[in-house]
Amino acid sequence: MAENDDEPKKSKGFLIKIILFVVGGFVLIGAGLGGGYMLFGAAQPDPSEQIEEIIERKMQEAEAAEQEALDNETAQRVSKETPEVENFVTIYYEFPGTFTSNLMGSRKMLQVGVGVSTQYDDSIMEMVESHQLALRSVVLGVLSEFGEEDVQGIAGREKLAVAMRDAMNAKLVSLEDFGGVAEVHFTSFVLQ
Repeated sequence: MAENDDEPKKSKGFLIKIILFVVGGFVLIGAGLGGGYMLFGAAQPDPSEQIEEIIERKMQEAEAAEQEALDNETAQRVSKETPEVENFVTIYYEFPGTFTSNLMGSRKMLQVGVGVSTQYDDSIMEMVESHQLALRSVVLGVLSEFGEEDVQGIAGREKLAVAMRDAMNAKLVSLEDFGGVAEVHFTSFVLQ
């Protein structure tokens, strides 16, 4: 019988230990959840409120900057009178078709569309149109005098345009006793 008395005491102590561990576990879990809620959950502001505050602040800054710009603009605005300058009307004429010529010392060809301009009256463009055949011949002659390296880049194209203008004016002077072509413009420029 002595053996029977020891068993209930052992099982009672074991049962108390299990209950204490379970209760202690619940207490620790509750403390962890409560602490986490206090740190991260309870005091967090609503993000939509923060966004509204930021938008409101930006709107106020924009209004202030706009008002400042208006104040500065009215203070700095000074009107100047535009000087009266006599402007000349520029008249343009484009040769129909394109000009194609072999380049000097090269197997490549240059194909250009050409237009001319003047600030004289319409009579210059009438002369250009009436002597178009002779001027086309002059332009082709000038094109054939240039090499591949001569027409590359902006400077080369400007040099070609000046040479064409001078040759056209010389031909018009020989035909009509007056040149009058102010500038030559390229409407197309293809080097093949």
